[in-house]
Amino acid sequence: MAYKSILTVLTRASDADLAIGAAARLAQTQDAHLDVLVLGVDRTQVGYSYIGSGAILMQVSLDRAEKEARETENAVKTALAAQPAGLRASVEAAVTQLGALGEIVAQRARFADLVVLPRPYGEGKGAEAEAVIESALFEGKAPVLVLPEKGLGEAATPKRVIVAWNQSAEAMTAARQALPFLKAAQTVDITVIDPPPHGPERSDPGGLLCQMLVRHGVHAEVSVLARALPRISDVLARHIWDQNADMLVMGAYGHSRFREAILGGATRNMLEKAEVPVLMAH
Repeated sequence: MAYKSILTVLTRASDADLAIGAAARLAQTQDAHLDVLVLGVDRTQVGYSYIGSGAILMQVSLDRAEKEARETENAVKTALAAQPAGLRASVEAAVTQLGALGEIVAQRARFADLVVLPRPYGEGKGAEAEAVIESALFEGKAPVLVLPEKGLGEAATPKRVIVAWNQSAEAMTAARQALPFLKAAQTVDITVIDPPPHGPERSDPGGLLCQMLVRHGVHAEVSVLARALPRISDVLARHIWDQNADMLVMGAYGHSRFREAILGGATRNMLEKAEVPVLMAH
């Protein structure tokens, strides 16, 4: 298994160097094709307007979105031109309203082996940044690699990976989708935090996952940690630091099954504080 189609989605020109640099390195390492989707987002969701003003508001907002799309596309092409020769890549640009953004992102993500995106939180980040990740994960059903501000770090292939394991279907999906990274890593730490004493893995937390990964040639081991901090994300963040890990693999969770496309508290907390790339799947 390898990632042969890698997608990145950009809504801001300022994210081009980070996202393209990381996605291009991964594409060349995996011998993959890189698809770049540039979106100019009309963020104006007009609830009401005065008579005669609606058309003007719509045109102004549309013009702004088109201008941003052109600026982002130019930044993407400049970033691609700076990559080593031999990179196979394509760029597509479109304009969409914020409410329709999810459909176009999900449609592209369904045909990608991996989606690489910048962190959706921070200065200047709008609602569309989180919407892109949610759409790729929950509707596109694609694994998403979320980049910290420093990008991939020194190597496109992580040497030390932590897999957050809680026996859930989401965590299992994330581990399977991360196999190309796990097989290439020097060590993979399956991290179980405060396992339930009466759960199905009570006698050997993480053991079955470790066995499966080892059969794939992964150098895996299990760490069982106490919940010594208030939030699971805090425990994971400290463990990442202690292990000097290069990547975190975890399941992505929504607030409720009735509206999955809202990142749950644990997922959001981890993305906000992680200093390493986070591969998530749902």
